[in-house]
Amino acid sequence: MNKKYAVLSLSGGMDSSTLLLHLLNEGYEVVALSFDYGQKHKVELERATELIEYINQYSLWEDLGYLRQSANKSLNIPPVEYVKYFKVIHQIIKLDGLAQLLNSSLVEGGAEVPEGHYAEENMKDTVVPNRNMIFSSIVQAVALSIANKNNTECVIALGLHSGDHTIYPDTTEEFRQSCLNTFRIGNWDSDKVDYYTPYMETNKFGILEDGAKCCELLGLNFDEVYRRTNTSYKPIKHKVFTEGNIESEVWFSDYKSASSVERVEAFIKLGKKDAVQYADEYGPVTWEHVVSHVHSILENHEKETSNR
Repeated sequence: MNKKYAVLSLSGGMDSSTLLLHLLNEGYEVVALSFDYGQKHKVELERATELIEYINQYSLWEDLGYLRQSANKSLNIPPVEYVKYFKVIHQIIKLDGLAQLLNSSLVEGGAEVPEGHYAEENMKDTVVPNRNMIFSSIVQAVALSIANKNNTECVIALGLHSGDHTIYPDTTEEFRQSCLNTFRIGNWDSDKVDYYTPYMETNKFGILEDGAKCCELLGLNFDEVYRRTNTSYKPIKHKVFTEGNIESEVWFSDYKSASSVERVEAFIKLGKKDAVQYADEYGPVTWEHVVSHVHSILENHEKETSNR
């Protein structure tokens, strides 16, 4: 069987992190690229690194049954290791100097990140001009290099989903196809590369459902995976006392920005508590408090929509 290759744009958020699990479960060898473009929520890069480290340590399992069958210890037969999935190669690409030139609330020096439901008009402030085109050109170059080096095909995996479309025009199928056509025109052997977007017809809830399934199939702990992701556009750092009564600064997710509201809604629908810690400007809050706030946001949005 030929080895399958994929290059993943890994933001450190829930969508692309789940797609990473999906690819591993499908048998791909994955190169994950994360981008430091001066985003305020740089904690997502830390979470992406932590997730890769967690996943890679469980890529093998030992056949202890084989060891038990070798009851005669004098034989000194070691346990047999099997590959569950390929270890992930992770690279953070730094785009130094870009943030100062961009107009977006998501980058350092930009306006305050708006709060509320994704469908609200002010959420357009969270668009980063041409972000996915910038990322795509780099991802395409890496994917084509892998394909040519191994004389095989390589897919570019994107965690795009249906909920993105109304706010982010560079996450639509039209944009993706146009981007691919440009890549085809500008590169030899570009037919070796294609896009893989399994979540285009689903939403955050559908993505999280797939994540739960993949965790089970890969033998990974659901909570340990998703505590190592960040969906918040307004992460908050608070001083807390850790084990040993040592004071340290810890990153928390907010629960009021649109990205966080959508994530919490998915966890509510799945019937699971989010392992990520949440806080507001006053300090850490309980999961019950987060759920109550998100319910009120969703109810208000539904009322406003029905009154239009």
